[in-house]
Amino acid sequence: MPRYQGAAYIQGMDNSALLALAAGLADEAAQLILAVRARGFVVTKKEDFSPVTEADRAAEALITQGLRAATPDIPVIAEEEVASGRITTIDGRFWLVDPLDGTREFAAGQAAFAVNIGLVENGVAILGAVAVPASGEIFGGIVGAGAWKRQNGETHPITTRAPPSAGLTVLASRHHGDDPALQAVLAGRRVATIEKLGSAVKFCRLAEGGADFYPRLGPTMEWDTAAPQALLEAAGGAVLDAAGAPLRYGKPGFLNPPFFCYGRAPGAVAR
Repeated sequence: MPRYQGAAYIQGMDNSALLALAAGLADEAAQLILAVRARGFVVTKKEDFSPVTEADRAAEALITQGLRAATPDIPVIAEEEVASGRITTIDGRFWLVDPLDGTREFAAGQAAFAVNIGLVENGVAILGAVAVPASGEIFGGIVGAGAWKRQNGETHPITTRAPPSAGLTVLASRHHGDDPALQAVLAGRRVATIEKLGSAVKFCRLAEGGADFYPRLGPTMEWDTAAPQALLEAAGGAVLDAAGAPLRYGKPGFLNPPFFCYGRAPGAVAR
């Protein structure tokens, strides 16, 4: 059976093997990021004034080199490469990589930052691996085949939950959680609590049944969401745009519209 073997090229990889590849690289990147944090780093600004560190660049180099060595037929789109002007031509299937999602959280000494590696096919995020370096968690999922979480050497399946009768646990961006538009979205919903959290970790908490709803009203890029969307959908959730359609990929400029993440998709039957 094909599987992750470092940077070696493995021919004929199926989705399980591709997820194993992504998860292995996400894990390696997570360890690298923690090593950079331990020894100290400098934060600089990109042209769009967003922060970037040595950890972003080093993790991206590790991931992109590993993906290109193992799957040379699948194009790779990665955040820092795009920021530097390198945009690979894509076709029906391509990788989307955010080597350090939540750089502001990382730089501030917070725990809610992640490594995202997702695979897109014909505009749909079909599988993804998300590592949370600070907690040692690795999440993986293949849409239609289920999702899992690995921590402390143990792996177990995860699923979303039906919203509790007491009300929704809503997750909001740490940096956009006070947007008045959020209250408008929540009007008419039974809400138990609102928790502010950074990065793709929000998708992970939905996927494992720890929360119910995450509306994202501010701008995001496709590499921010491909891997965690696939994870959440594999676990039984949904990521929908304002029109109620699943978020799609390969858009001009890779910019996402506002979207809404559900632990249990509206109208879904409980598993």
